[in-house]
Amino acid sequence: MIRIEYPPYQPKIKKEDHRELIFDEARKRWVVLTPEEWVRQNFLQYLFQVKKYPASLIAVEKEIKLGDLKKRFDIVVYDRNSKPWMIIECKEMGVALDKKVLDQVLRYNLTLQVPCLVITNGSFCMALAVSNGVFTEINDLPDL
Repeated sequence: MIRIEYPPYQPKIKKEDHRELIFDEARKRWVVLTPEEWVRQNFLQYLFQVKKYPASLIAVEKEIKLGDLKKRFDIVVYDRNSKPWMIIECKEMGVALDKKVLDQVLRYNLTLQVPCLVITNGSFCMALAVSNGVFTEINDLPDL
């Protein structure tokens, strides 16, 4: 497991219609602040500020097709050739990073075929490198 040290971050939060909203810098819009969204927004800041991944290479909450099903991934990072490179599945804090969560990101990878998979609950994350169908746990998120 990788322990993430989040950078200082002052999110933009507002109340509207009895709901808290947070400004998503990647999507450039206000979204409902759920426990999972809190993890996603902080992880995005880690990607932007610590790993220096360009925001222009990151997609958030986009739909993909898995057979006849439509699903939404949390975060996909693209390489500099605009090819999907990393899938990140976010869960709220307290959710175990177990087989069920790993299976979810593996299903997304059937469609996207990326070389790096990440699952996180905000406190910890697990990252896997994928090469020729072999999954290897890695100790840090790779540089882009």
